[in-house]
Amino acid sequence: MTPNTEATAASGARPKKPRLALAIATAFGVGYIPKAPGTFGSLVGVATAYLSAVFFLRPTSLGGLFPVHPESDAVLTDQHFLVPGSDIHNAVLALPVICALALLVLLGAIGVWSASRAAAHAGTEDPQFVVIDEVAGQHFTLLLPLIPVALPHFTAHMDFSVFAIFFALSLVNWKYLLLGFILFRVFDIWKPWPIRRLEKLPGGWGIMADDWMAGIYAAILLRVALHFGLLTLHIGWV
Repeated sequence: MTPNTEATAASGARPKKPRLALAIATAFGVGYIPKAPGTFGSLVGVATAYLSAVFFLRPTSLGGLFPVHPESDAVLTDQHFLVPGSDIHNAVLALPVICALALLVLLGAIGVWSASRAAAHAGTEDPQFVVIDEVAGQHFTLLLPLIPVALPHFTAHMDFSVFAIFFALSLVNWKYLLLGFILFRVFDIWKPWPIRRLEKLPGGWGIMADDWMAGIYAAILLRVALHFGLLTLHIGWV
């Protein structure tokens, strides 16, 4: 076999670049930002949570994206909600909670899959450009504090729109988003026990699990802030 043939064979044996996994792991290129990619990954988590709430509320004008008085603006009217195939005035309250938890599980599973392949391709345990873990951790921070509001009436049939409004309007409230972002970044950088131990888990599990735990710590403090009125959202549920 000639040297050129050997080089071609070696080139052909090289693993194919996992483009889809890299796109997800880097949050579609955000992870390639030279400075503080983790911070930008967290901002992607904030942005996607915000946009999902806006999509649910479906404001009729550009100003409705940033309402000054969200509790009294037109975003609360029924025609602005997107709940296909369900009666929002007579639904089991567990439905939105299950949907939120399912979203976290799905995001976590996709994160583990993409982070594992991105790390294997990069030849390092936790590449800096992988930021899907920050995206997932930030969602943990923002979604988990809102779920306990439903627990006292978890199986009751009630006006689903009431809790849905609370959930969505919390995610478009700049004070809630800002505090959630700050708390998550603090725990993600500080890494109290057992976050550093979780980093040692194999493959994508180690990349993702430490940010899940940071998100849970941040969510606990965010919930405490809501419970004691340290963060006023001007919504009757809190």
